[in-house]
Amino acid sequence: MVISRRSFLRVGGLGAAAAALTACSGGTGTPATSPTMTPIPATTANAGVPMSLPDLARRLTGHLVTPGDAGYDLARRSFNPLYDGRRPAAIAQCVRVSDVQECMAMAAATHTPIAARSGGHSYAGYSTPDNGLVVDLTAMSGIQVSGDQVVIGAGARLIDVYAALAAAGRCLPAGSCPSVGIAGLTLGGGIGVLSRKFGLTCDSLTSATIVTPDGQARTVSTSDGADLFWALRGGGGGNFGIVTSFTFTTVPAPRLTVFRLGYPDVSGAFAAWQPWLAGAPDELWSNVNITGNPATCTISGCYVGTNVQPLLNELTAAIGGTPTFRTVQTMGYLDAMRYFAGCSGMSMATCTARTRGAQWNREAFVASSRILTGPVHDPGTLVDAATAYPAMHLIIDGLGGAVDRVNPVDTAFPYRSAFASVQAYLKTTRATDIGAVQAVRDAITPDTGGTGYVNYIDATMPNWGQAYYGANLPRLRSVAKTYDPNGVLTFAQSISRA
Repeated sequence: MVISRRSFLRVGGLGAAAAALTACSGGTGTPATSPTMTPIPATTANAGVPMSLPDLARRLTGHLVTPGDAGYDLARRSFNPLYDGRRPAAIAQCVRVSDVQECMAMAAATHTPIAARSGGHSYAGYSTPDNGLVVDLTAMSGIQVSGDQVVIGAGARLIDVYAALAAAGRCLPAGSCPSVGIAGLTLGGGIGVLSRKFGLTCDSLTSATIVTPDGQARTVSTSDGADLFWALRGGGGGNFGIVTSFTFTTVPAPRLTVFRLGYPDVSGAFAAWQPWLAGAPDELWSNVNITGNPATCTISGCYVGTNVQPLLNELTAAIGGTPTFRTVQTMGYLDAMRYFAGCSGMSMATCTARTRGAQWNREAFVASSRILTGPVHDPGTLVDAATAYPAMHLIIDGLGGAVDRVNPVDTAFPYRSAFASVQAYLKTTRATDIGAVQAVRDAITPDTGGTGYVNYIDATMPNWGQAYYGANLPRLRSVAKTYDPNGVLTFAQSISRA
C-alpha cells in the first residue's frame, strides 16, 4: 500500500474516514561482496530437503494450512476479493526465519511456486499463487524501536508500525492504507504522504534480513551484500528472496497539517496545482484525485508543520473562484496517519482489526499506473481520460523534494526526478473491467511514456520490465541471476522474465 492506491476516494470532513489513499550494471556469479550469512540449521541441512507438504508441516514451527483444513479459506485470502478464486497448495504461517528457510528449501527442490505474503496487497494477486506455497509472514511482525532505529518484522502492517513509532516519538515515511505490509511497500520504493520531506520508505532502510533461494538467511546493507541491498530498495517484492525483517532510521515525529479542497473545474484546478506543487517547499505533499461524470477534482495533502494556510491561499487564488469545500486541520503524527488510513474516530483496536482476519476491510478493484516525468502541458488530456468512465479515479501523487535528491542509480527505484505518479483506479467486482483501466492508462501514455510504479503492478502492462525499472533493469536482472540462478522465485512478472 501502498502511498496506497485509495487516495481520498471517500469524500467527507476531516473527522470522517478520508481513507484509503489512494507508490549501472552489476556482476554475475558470486556476489560482489559477501553478505552476512546464516546457514540453514543443522537439523534441516543434515536431514534432507522436505519433499512433500506433510514433511514441511512437520518441520515448521508455525502451521501449514492446506485445502480441507479449517481456516483454509480465510488463510488464503488477499486484500482484493477478485482473487478469492486462487487456491494455493498450502499457506505456511511462519513464525521464525528457519520456517522461511524450510519453505524456500522445499520450493527449490520440488519446483513449487512460492510467494511471500506480508499485507496481501499485490495488485496482480501474485502473493496468492494457484497450486503454490504462500509464505505468510503475518506472525513475524515485531516492531522494536531503539533510539533512531527501528527493526520491523516483514509481516507488520502500516497501522501497527505507525502506532509503535508514535509511542516512541518517532516517524518513518511510508504509505497510508493501514493493512498494507511494510515489506511490499518498501521493496517497491514506498511512495507516501511524507515522501517530499523525508524520502521514499526505502530511503530510510539501513539493512534487511532476507532468505535467498539457496536457503541462506543473509543480512544485507550498503557495506555487506551491497548489490542485493541495492535491489531491495525499489526492485519489487518476490524477485530476490523473502525478506524477514527491515531496519530503518527514523526521524522525530512531527506535527502535521492535513487539507482537502474540492473543485468542479477539473482542468483549471489541475492546471494551477501543477506549478504550485513544483514550487512548493519539501514540507508540502499533495495529490489530485480526478473522478468523472460529473467531473470533480479533490486536491488533498499534508504539510510538515502548521503554516500551510498561505500556501493554500496561493493555490486557491491561482485556480480562481471558491472551492466547494476547504478543510484544514493540524494534528499529531499518529492522528494524521490514522486520518489517511480512514481510521479517524475509530479506536486503535477497531482500526487494527480492519487490517487482517475475518474483519479485514477489503476492496475489489482493478488498476494500473504511469509516471509523470514533468508537469502536463495539456491537463485536458488527463481529465478527458479520467472522465470517460464514471467510476474511474485518476490519482496523481506528487513527487519531488527529497525523492529527487537521491541519484537514480543509488537505489533500484528509477524515477527519482519524476514530477508525480499517476494511477488509474476502478472499484469493481468484475475483473474484465481492467479494459477500462487499460484505456485510461493508454490515453495518458503520450504524457508519461511507457512508465509505471511496480507497487501498482499490472499484469497487462506493455513492456512491463522497462516500465517498472527503467534504466535499472539490466542491473536488476544481474542481481536476480546471481542470487536466484535456477529461477526459484519465477512468476509472471518476475525480474527473471523481464
